[in-house]
Amino acid sequence: MSVFIGLYVARNVSTTADYAVAGRHLALPVVTGTVFATWFGSETVLGISSTFVNEGLRGIVADPFGAALCLILAGLFFARKLYRLNLLTIGSYYKIRYNRTVEVFCTICIIVSYLGWVAAQITALGLIFDIITNRTIPTEWGMVFGATIVLVYTLFGGMLSVAVLDFIQMSIIGLGLLYIAYLVSNMTGGAWNVIEHARDAGKLQFFPAEFKYEQWVPFIGAGITMMLGSIPQQDVFQRITSARDEKTAVRGAVLGGSLYFCFAFIPVFLAFAATMVDPALFNKILAEDSQLVLPTLVIQHTPMFAQIVFFGALLSAIMSTASATLLAPSVSFAEDIVKAFFPNWTDKGELLLMRGSVLGFAILTLTFALNSQWSIFEMVENAYQITLVAAFVPLAFGLYWQRATTQGAIVSIVCGVSAWLVSTYLIPSEVWPAQLVGLLFSAAGMIVGSLIPQWIAHKPLLRDGVIHPE
Repeated sequence: MSVFIGLYVARNVSTTADYAVAGRHLALPVVTGTVFATWFGSETVLGISSTFVNEGLRGIVADPFGAALCLILAGLFFARKLYRLNLLTIGSYYKIRYNRTVEVFCTICIIVSYLGWVAAQITALGLIFDIITNRTIPTEWGMVFGATIVLVYTLFGGMLSVAVLDFIQMSIIGLGLLYIAYLVSNMTGGAWNVIEHARDAGKLQFFPAEFKYEQWVPFIGAGITMMLGSIPQQDVFQRITSARDEKTAVRGAVLGGSLYFCFAFIPVFLAFAATMVDPALFNKILAEDSQLVLPTLVIQHTPMFAQIVFFGALLSAIMSTASATLLAPSVSFAEDIVKAFFPNWTDKGELLLMRGSVLGFAILTLTFALNSQWSIFEMVENAYQITLVAAFVPLAFGLYWQRATTQGAIVSIVCGVSAWLVSTYLIPSEVWPAQLVGLLFSAAGMIVGSLIPQWIAHKPLLRDGVIHPE
C-alpha cells in the first residue's frame, strides 16, 4: 500500500524543489507528522525499549531525551533562520556562509552519518520480516525486500511522497501502540503497577547518583550526541524547509519533537511490562537478544488482531524513517557535491541525478547493514557523532556569531574531527566520551581560528618607539 500511495503522489513531482523539499507547501499537520514519523523508527520501538530494560532511563538519555530536544531546539533556534534562506540542502548553508571547502567537508560528514541510521532501519525491516514469517524469510532476505520497498516510492516521489506517507503512518503508529499498551496494561495489573515495578528495580533513575565528574561527563556526552549532533542533518533541514511558511516550520518541529518524546515511552513501557508477564522467558531473551523482547511479547501474549496492528505500526514506523533517511543524504550528495561539476545541467537533469543518488545510497547502506555487527540502537547513536564534532559548531556559530569566519570554520572541522578520532582510537576514555571531546575542540577551533586572524589584522605595530596601526 505504501508503494502505491507513494507512486500516486509522485505524479506531482516535476522539479528538484518538489523532490527535495516538497515544493515548500506542507501544512502544519503534515510537517508535524513527518517530523514525528521520521524519528519514530526501529531504534525507538526496538532499540530504546530493549536498552531501557537493560540499563534504565540513564541508558536512553541520548534517545528519546536528546533526540526530542534536538527537534524542539531546531524549531526554536534554527528553523526560522534556515527557512528564510530558501535552500534545498543544509550543505548549501555552509557554502553561502563560508565557502565551497567548508560545504564539501560538512556535506561529506553528514552523508557518512546516515550510513548507520539507514542501516539500522534496514536491519530492523529484516528482523521484522524474519519474525512475522516465522523465519520463512530470513533476516538477510528481509533486509533486501524491505529496502526495495522503501527505495521504490522514495526514488520516484522524493520528499512529497515521504511527507504524505509519514502523515498516514504517524496515525497508524500512534493508534496501534496505544491499543497494544491497553492490552498489556490489563495483563500486568495496570500501567501504574508497571511503573512501580520499574521504580523498585531502579530503572527510573535518570541523573547520576553522585555529583562526580566521572559520572556526569559521560552522561552529558551521551545526551548531547543526538541533541546537538542531529541538528545539522539534512532530514531535519528538509522538514523545516518543506513547510509552507516560517511559523509552520517552527511549530511543526516543536510539536513533532514533543509528540516523539511522549510516544517513545510506549515501547519502553511495553518492553518492561514483558518482564512482568513472563519473567523466565523474557529474562532468557534479554540474555540472548534484547531487541526481540517486544516482538516476542506481542506474538506470544496478544490476539492475532493485536499482532497485525502492532507489526503494521512497526513496519510503518520503520519505513517512514528509512525513506526519509535514504532521501536526505542522496539529495545532499547530488546538490552539494556532484552538481558543482555540472553547472550547466537543467533542473530535470539534476532531478535525475538525485534519483540516481537515492539508488546508489540504497545499495551502499544495504551492503553496510548486511555486514554490520552493531545493534540497532548502537547504529543510530553512533551515527550522529561525526556531525556533532564536524558540522554543528560551524552551523550554530555561523548563525549566531557574526565574527565566525571561513578560517574559523575550517579550523573547527579539523580540530573537532581530529580530536574525536584520537579519543576514539588512540586515547579512549571511559570518562570523556570521544564525541564530547571533539565538540569542545571544535568550538575552541572556531573561536581561535576566527579571532586570531582578526586580532593580527588590527594589531598595532611598534615602530621607532611609537605605536602605529597596521
